[in-house]
Amino acid sequence: MIIRICVVCASSMETPNSKTLTVKLLVDKRSQKVLFAEAGKDFVDFLFALLSFPVGTLVRLLSKNGMVGSLGKLYESFENLNDMYMQPNLNREILLKPKEPAGVPNNLGLLTNVESPTIYHCSRRGYSDNHQYVSDDPKATCPSCPCKMSAKASYVSPAGVTKTEEGFVKGVVTYIVTDDLEVKPNVTIASILQLERFNVKCICDLEEKVVNVGMDEGVKLLKESLQSKSVLTNVFLRGMTISDLKPVL
Repeated sequence: MIIRICVVCASSMETPNSKTLTVKLLVDKRSQKVLFAEAGKDFVDFLFALLSFPVGTLVRLLSKNGMVGSLGKLYESFENLNDMYMQPNLNREILLKPKEPAGVPNNLGLLTNVESPTIYHCSRRGYSDNHQYVSDDPKATCPSCPCKMSAKASYVSPAGVTKTEEGFVKGVVTYIVTDDLEVKPNVTIASILQLERFNVKCICDLEEKVVNVGMDEGVKLLKESLQSKSVLTNVFLRGMTISDLKPVL
């Protein structure tokens, strides 16, 4: 597929390596539910980046873990349909393995199956008209000449964006993430309001749990966010006993 543009500004970012994040959970040991998590910028950026997922990527990541609804069957139908019924020269990966939109901060390092887009322009040098076109297929032919669209284009960040500002939120504070994934800055009043919201009468009813978040947990968070309002509880407390928790001082 070839798209004409006025300025070449497409992404060629590499897929990030999988990494592990640390999150502190505050648990009500009476109900065995997570009241909220205290998390840093990386975890919050990951959660917000889930909003950028194409549907095809969601199905592909969750298919082995049980996809809710009928999208899994729809995905399999498109994947298995005989070529004789498909449009010629159609690349099925457009739907089966869609890329993240160019320009969206790449904060899905926990999910190594997620690919960032690579966009190409004409490989012929010295002719500016040839660079009015970009393609996601390096084998495509330039509309202005016989050359292939095989030269990688580089994404240019908006003016004023620095390395420390990558992602969605600033790292100047930690953040409170509730069980249903509501995100707020972790200021003192916010913590107090959350305890009042859940009718916590005594701090002795609370326990802390520090958890690591890797690829497995990232996929579980994605799945639970689509079907539950108790996301953190379902991902991190299933099968856990009170002895696994640490009292809040």
